[in-house]
Formats: sequence, C-alpha cells, structure tokens
Amino acid sequence: MAGTPVVTEGADNLDGTGRPDLHRSIGSFQLALYGLGSMLGSGVYGLIGQAAGQVGNAVWLAFLVALVAALLTALTYASLGSRYPRAGGAAYVAERAYRSPLVGFVVGLAVACSSLTSVATQSRVFAANLASLTGTGGQTVTWLALGFLLLLTGLVLRGIRESMWVNVLCTCIEAGGLLLVVAVGISYWGTVDLLETPPPGEGASDVMILLVLQGSVLTFFAFIGFEDSLNVAEECHDPQRTIPIGLIAAMSMAAVIYMGVAVTAVSVLPWRELAAAPGPLTAVMEKAAPWLPPIVYALITLFAVANTALVNYVTASRLAYGMAHQGLLPSWLGRVHPSRRTPHLAILALFVVVAPLALIGTIGQLAAATVLLLLLVFALLNGALVLLKNREGEPHGRFEIPLILPLLGCFVCAGLVIVRVVTGDWRAPALAGALLAGIFVLYALYRPKTQRHMA
Repeated sequence: MAGTPVVTEGADNLDGTGRPDLHRSIGSFQLALYGLGSMLGSGVYGLIGQAAGQVGNAVWLAFLVALVAALLTALTYASLGSRYPRAGGAAYVAERAYRSPLVGFVVGLAVACSSLTSVATQSRVFAANLASLTGTGGQTVTWLALGFLLLLTGLVLRGIRESMWVNVLCTCIEAGGLLLVVAVGISYWGTVDLLETPPPGEGASDVMILLVLQGSVLTFFAFIGFEDSLNVAEECHDPQRTIPIGLIAAMSMAAVIYMGVAVTAVSVLPWRELAAAPGPLTAVMEKAAPWLPPIVYALITLFAVANTALVNYVTASRLAYGMAHQGLLPSWLGRVHPSRRTPHLAILALFVVVAPLALIGTIGQLAAATVLLLLLVFALLNGALVLLKNREGEPHGRFEIPLILPLLGCFVCAGLVIVRVVTGDWRAPALAGALLAGIFVLYALYRPKTQRHMA
C-alpha cells in the first residue's frame, strides 16, 4: 500500500517513519492486564445467567467452545500485531491487505463505534450504580455520568503510563471479584451434573451439541475485547514480542476465570434460578457468602464498569490517531501533546462525541449493533492475514501462525454474524446495517482527501 504518512506540524517529536512519537511504557504484564480488563468487563456479570438459561449446567462447556472460536481470531490479531505494530492497527491492516481506503475506513469506524458506544454505555451504568449506592436518582445520574466522563478524559489525557496503572488496579479488583465468587462457592463443586441441559426432548445427544453451540454464540461475546491490545502497539516496549505474549496471556486468564465462575455459579444455584436472577453473580454470592456485605460486590462492579470504559476510551483515541496518519481522518487528530505524549486532540474530540451519547442513556440497541459490526471486522481481518501471508514482499513477524487458523477464524466470525441475524432480534442487525450505510456516506463525503492514499 502506497502513500506518504501525514506529518503533523508543531512540537511533536517524530520517530523514524515521520510519525509523532507516542510514549512507549507498556510491557507484556501491563498489556495482558489491559486485554484481560477489557474482556472481563461488566457484561459477564449478567452473561452467566443468560447462558445458563440456554445450556443449563453445561454453561462452562459453552465458554470452552467460545474460547476456541475466539482464540482463532485472537491468534490472528497477535500475528498481525507482530507484523504491523501500529496504533489504529485494524484500519491500517485492512487497508494494506485489501488495498482499499474504503475497507480501512469501514473497519476503523466500525471499531470506533464499538468503543464509543461502550464508553457511553459504561458511563451511564457507572452513574446508575453509584446513584443507587448513594441513594440518589433522577437528574443526578446524568450529572454523575458526565462527571465520570470528565474524570476519564482527564486520566487518558494525562498519559498512557497513568492510564495503564489505573487499568492494572481496576483489572486486579475486577478479576478478584470473580475469583471471590469461585472462592466462596468452591465447596459446592461436585454437587451437580455439569452436563445437565434444559430438557431436549428427542435426540438428546444431538440436541445437547446444538445447545452448546448456540450457547457458545452468546458466550463468545465475553471474549470480545482482546482486539483492543492492537491499538496501543506504538506505546509498547518491543511490540512484536509484547503484543502476542500479552494478548494470548489475557485470553488464557479470561478463559480460566470464566470457566471457574461458570462451574461455581451452576453448582451454587440451580441453573433455572440463575437464569431468572436479575443479578446472577450477586444471587450466587448471597447464597454462598451471606456474611459478605452487599456493598462489597457493588463496589467491585463499579471498578469493572470503569475499567471497561477506560480501555475503550484509550482504544478509540489511538484508533483515531492511527487513522489520521493513514489519511482516513483529518490530520489534526494525529497530533501528539509535546509533554504528555498522548493524542490529545483525538481524546478531546472523542469526548465531544461520547458525552451526548452518555446523556441520552438509551443506547442498548446501538451497543448490540456495534458488536455485530465488530464481528464483521474480525472476519475481514482474518481474511486480511490470509491475503498478506500469500503476498510477496510483506514483512514477517516474530509470531506467525498456520494459514488454516485465519481461514477458520474468518468462517467462524462470519457464521456468528449469520446466526445472530437469523436467530436474534431484528433491530440490532437493522441498526448495524444503518451504521454501515452511514459509514459509507461519510467515506463518500471524505473520499477526495483519501485518494492520495491509494496504492
């Protein structure tokens, strides 16, 4: 892919490629916790109940199948990060592989939509939870959401080192909360049949396989978040090595935690009760550890929500920065603060977009739609690695995988999109289609400025 990188003016320090130099401070340990924090998120707290309703006590098996499916794409991301360690990596790789600014633009904005809706949603959730703890409500939730966003923006502006250490703290608390569930409920292990599923009627064995596969479609979303690691590549020490190690370590830790929590949850509570509970893990804790004050788990949830918002804010800002240097977004978004070494204008621009979304408070369907777009991105990036591996002259990374893995990853992600569109609520796919159409319109409006970037 041809095209000269856009060089910003001013006091930005430049690296050897003419790009502003971000602050490299992330090692493998921090990157692993960054990816883990993004994956654990607040969604798993409710996801356990939904999955139990679908597959009964075999929910742990659904997580295992989902891990295998997600790992295919995670390995692709690890290989791509090893080959092309750049901020905004998804958009860059897509444009390079398909030799099309349009594909890079679509991929970049799809990932950005996912990150921005996540930040807005988590800001609202954080405010609602904090309001319930303090006994306030009404307009207070709106002001709390805005205040949380301002604090988050200030932290991300401050620097990647500070953001990463807050992420490490939140991830440890977040993972500790899930491990606490396992610790208080481990005495219940062995008391239930872990292969019990909802009554299948005839053809029990075949139906069980289908149930587990359907459940894995749901639990797959618990692993979404690993892709955030690629966008901080330019802030990693030795990214060709750090990204594969951090990404795979995060996925492995998340899998162990998820399956431990799943086994514990169905062992402590019958799966029907778990599925009906408004807060599944809270219900598990109430039975297994009635001595624990409810406020403890409420505070852990606050840290989980805040961490998800933080990771997605960092991801979105680095994506905008990277796309600006591809010529896919205005070049001023690629400017770097001379002392903090953060893409400060991109961070501030994202606040302007996220704040109204957070104040609306009714973006659940938008979040679901962007998850579908993210699956489309996964399919495209798996295909991108196939193309790049077969193209002469492309650099090789330190972490290479067999061609069959990205091929399988592409089919799995495309299959998940099809299953979700065919079997799920129609509104999320329709909104995803509308978002995609909007991205095409934006590209058509901005296209004259990106023509210089064509190969």
